[in-house]
Amino acid sequence: MDVHTIADLGPDERSALFDRDAGVESVRDDVRDIVSQVREEGDVALRRFASEFDGVEVGNVDITDAAERAYEEIDDELREAIEDAAENIRAFHERQMPEDWREDFEGRELGRRYRPLDSAGVYAPGGTAAYPSSALMGVVPAKVAGVEHVAVATPPADEVNPVTLAAIHVAGADAVYQVGGAQAIAALAYGTETVNATDIVIGPGNRWVTAAKAEVRGDVAIDFLAGPSEIMVVADDTADPELVASDLVAQAEHDENASVVAVTDDEDVAEAVAEAVEEQAAEREREAVIRAALESDASGVFRARSMSEAVLFAEEYAAEHLSIQAEDDEELLERIPSAGSAFLGPYSPVAAGDYAAGTNHVLPTGGAARVTGGLSVDTFVRSTTVQRLTEDSLSDIGETITTLAEAEGLEGHAESVRKRFE
Repeated sequence: MDVHTIADLGPDERSALFDRDAGVESVRDDVRDIVSQVREEGDVALRRFASEFDGVEVGNVDITDAAERAYEEIDDELREAIEDAAENIRAFHERQMPEDWREDFEGRELGRRYRPLDSAGVYAPGGTAAYPSSALMGVVPAKVAGVEHVAVATPPADEVNPVTLAAIHVAGADAVYQVGGAQAIAALAYGTETVNATDIVIGPGNRWVTAAKAEVRGDVAIDFLAGPSEIMVVADDTADPELVASDLVAQAEHDENASVVAVTDDEDVAEAVAEAVEEQAAEREREAVIRAALESDASGVFRARSMSEAVLFAEEYAAEHLSIQAEDDEELLERIPSAGSAFLGPYSPVAAGDYAAGTNHVLPTGGAARVTGGLSVDTFVRSTTVQRLTEDSLSDIGETITTLAEAEGLEGHAESVRKRFE
């Protein structure tokens, strides 16, 4: 892994780092066609696409019963791990629950109430790999929020991974469908003969899934358009290069398009991290995927002239995962407001948040952390403002209302106030 100097980066190099996107445009037209066919043909299209894209002849699209059976069939160690992770995720998200409130504002009773969405669709990636963690991260906060019907779509297989199915069951999903890719997002958004349409569709996926979420957005709510996974490690001279490298390698393991970046103001640490990354990559089973990510123009170890420059670099990057391995980690965190999830200190690997710390791993990528946070209970609730005015409190602001209404040419608004005092 190469070491670069921030001050020497050219325009193209900076663009590779900071202009990250989900890569949806290249498949947008194809995805639009898939979504259209699902809307028109329903289950017939789902089965056809399962055969075409997944090589699976799907009988029953609904496999809710299989999730319950999988929970009973997996080994005790896996079952316990899933339950422990679910408990931690549930506890963290319960802390996020907003409370209704009403207060008096000089005679005007104003407040806000929160109610869950009626239904939610969760996409849990699958196929050749098992992603039980994504099922937990999507379903648990929805159920904590009080969503009555939570459906999960996961790619079909001759035998859908039992660990993923067990996690879906533990999380509390109400329905499970074996359908993947863009067609899954379309089914959750618009419904088919088997799949019930939902109010919101969330969850991570490849560019086809992301492009489908972009396509259905507006007809249903979505969480956000996420691209390949990414990490930014901010390290000072106290950081352990081996630990920094382990976090970079772990993130590169996700996807050959993953972005893995470390920045430090210490030259020795920078060189040691780059060396450790090479050594650790060679020890991993997914070495080919890891090396492809490490060799990307969007990855690298970067040396800053000062920690202030490192902080500015990290804030501009706005990482999905921000790891701060430095003596003054709390102070540095305060100076980097844009990050999907922050991991402080040497004993907070990103893997903890990925699986069992309790925080959510469905996070904004591509710099979207500048304007939005990760998946949370808030994703699944709607708020309503409430007001009750007395005759006196309306009278107190009556002239303000009528003056502004008439200035906007909305006579009826003004008269709706005056009528109450005739």
